[in-house]
Amino acid sequence: MSRQGCRVDGRRTLIGPFRTMLLGCTALAAFMPGALLAQEAGGSGDTTVLDTIKVQDAAAQDSSKTIVATTSAGAGKIPGDILVTPAAVSVVTSKEIQERHADSIEQVVQYTAGVVTDFYGSDDRYDYFKIRGFYPYTYRDGLALGRSWGGVLEEPYAFDRVDILKGASSTGFGVSDPGGAVNYVTKTPKTGRFGEVYATGGSYDHKEAGFDFGDNITADDTLSYRLTGKIQRSDAEYDYSQDDENFIMGGLTWRPDDTTSLSFVFDHLDKDGTPSNGGYPIGTDLDRDSFFGEPDFNYNDTNRNTYSLLFDHDFGDGLKFNASGRYSKSNSAFGYAYINDALGANDPSDTSVNRDFFASDTSNEQFAIDAHLLYETRFDNVESRTLGGVEYNAVKTTDATYYDSSSPYPGYWPGLTTPIDWENPVYSGPLPDLPLLSSTAKDQKTKAIYVQQDLTFFDRLTASIGLRNDWLDLDETDRVAGTTARGDYSELSKRLGLSYKITEELAAYASYAESVAPPSTGTEPTTGKQYEVGIKYRPDAFPAMFTASVYDLTMQNITTYDAPTYLPATVDKIHHRGLDLEAKAEVTDNIELIAAYSYIDSKIVEPGGAYDGKSFSQVPRHMASLWGTYKLEGEGQRGDMTFGLGARYVGSYYFNNANTGKSQSAIVFDAAYTYAIRENTKFELNVSNLFDEKHLAHSDGGAIFYNPGRTIYATIRQTW
Repeated sequence: MSRQGCRVDGRRTLIGPFRTMLLGCTALAAFMPGALLAQEAGGSGDTTVLDTIKVQDAAAQDSSKTIVATTSAGAGKIPGDILVTPAAVSVVTSKEIQERHADSIEQVVQYTAGVVTDFYGSDDRYDYFKIRGFYPYTYRDGLALGRSWGGVLEEPYAFDRVDILKGASSTGFGVSDPGGAVNYVTKTPKTGRFGEVYATGGSYDHKEAGFDFGDNITADDTLSYRLTGKIQRSDAEYDYSQDDENFIMGGLTWRPDDTTSLSFVFDHLDKDGTPSNGGYPIGTDLDRDSFFGEPDFNYNDTNRNTYSLLFDHDFGDGLKFNASGRYSKSNSAFGYAYINDALGANDPSDTSVNRDFFASDTSNEQFAIDAHLLYETRFDNVESRTLGGVEYNAVKTTDATYYDSSSPYPGYWPGLTTPIDWENPVYSGPLPDLPLLSSTAKDQKTKAIYVQQDLTFFDRLTASIGLRNDWLDLDETDRVAGTTARGDYSELSKRLGLSYKITEELAAYASYAESVAPPSTGTEPTTGKQYEVGIKYRPDAFPAMFTASVYDLTMQNITTYDAPTYLPATVDKIHHRGLDLEAKAEVTDNIELIAAYSYIDSKIVEPGGAYDGKSFSQVPRHMASLWGTYKLEGEGQRGDMTFGLGARYVGSYYFNNANTGKSQSAIVFDAAYTYAIRENTKFELNVSNLFDEKHLAHSDGGAIFYNPGRTIYATIRQTW
């Protein structure tokens, strides 16, 4: 389905798949710190098998009630206590997402140490963020989605929490880049009645309504449902924009007994937006609402259906089985015009700028399944957790790209497209079909086997070892040339970690981890490795988690010039050394604080090459953020009021790997206010970029882009 000509006008409505919505899924399992205490079994002997292990999943902590998570499976498929996990793990709960009104994944993660966002300005095609200087791989309930760069814009309202693992992590969930991994944990059915509905209005004619509710279907709690949805009609901050969305997710969970859970989830995501304002001419300082693309050629659409099945069973005596599978099918397309005129800045009297026209149509079909066994036991003063599993992931992708340029430079197609006068823009109107640039069909199959062993000695020292081997089979067909390239790869990744509880509140850790990124046919996989040491503090006096970590991280064996590195094959490695500091605390019943600081020293290693010693693009040396809320309890007829204020500092970074252009460092403020109108009814006011701070966020050499401007949203929320 090509959308490279003019777009179809009109707003979308809810469609047929919504009728198939009764569905659900279980959240990731996680153990509370005391869950591993051995119980004496009958008989004698040196080995004691655990009779009963109390399981509490991550969602059972109720992410809607706290900003401080205590458990996570973010470092691998063994769930565990964050305090003793030998890795830097951050969790953004649904409470934090709601308090900050984070309506994109970029906004969800932007107060996390080591994460940079918004470095492409008004380009809204993807979730643009990096962890420790590299694009992360994303997962949903432990099953791979793909890179955030080039992926679907996920809907945060679908998730109970977002787990962020920093650093190399292929032994945990599979092939990935070395910066980190993000696991989205789906909202799932609960036992008992609950729910909320809300309505939001605000900047850029934003209108939004959502709901999230569920209950038991049977009186004995064996069958529960949950239904979540969102409808949005909105513009963006620039002219001729659109940001519409229909989202629906439903689930059923069946619990025939205390040891078994079977869940099924369906969700439908339908986005109808625009990708960009086209950028601004170099040397100008124009308002953010300026538009230099083409109104009739400016679309960014996604339609995706996802079906998930999750199964858990506890055999007793410490043995558990988990299996999860997901099938998804998506179609996406975007097309837009953008300024590409580096020479225009040399002649202030010339207000005509050249533009490039680009379009892409992509279809994606994925089937992924994972199954593993977890066995827990105790030998005297040694607790043992052993995990072994297999995984299969098949992805079929077809894509076609189209391109034309009004630039007179040699090698471009002749002028189907036109320049534009930025002082007096006149648009071209409907366009003919653009020339086809490329068309490919890719078929990637990944098979994996993995094992992880955790040993805890005297309830103090935890040693963790992980091994995973991925077998990758790749077929790539050039549908224009009619040729097919194939590649078969086998890659082993390892992880070693030690964690020592100095006290019940304080733990130190050290780790070594590796990553393997999926290759293209004809090239070897890009690999990564990381050395890290850190310390974590979780006080007993109040809910909080403080983490400090120092790391040495490299991406190596770079054999492609393609995204997301845009580096030639001669590059030996990208080397990052850094420091992450993070704190999340509910200091009192009235005060919450989130604080983060990051330092990254980035260097490209290319002996004798043009990039040697340069910094990797979009990697600021310093970042810092602070978010705090204060609750003023109501008196008399006045309800509770909550005030929130945040600040995000991003240091300057280079736009490209040649380090020929640099962004402006800046501090951006956010604010929030909540008023309890009555019990279970709240008014919420959220402001992003409170003072409408404007700075240069990106330049591709042909245009400039600013950071997002101020947005104001007001919400009425009813819960039960």
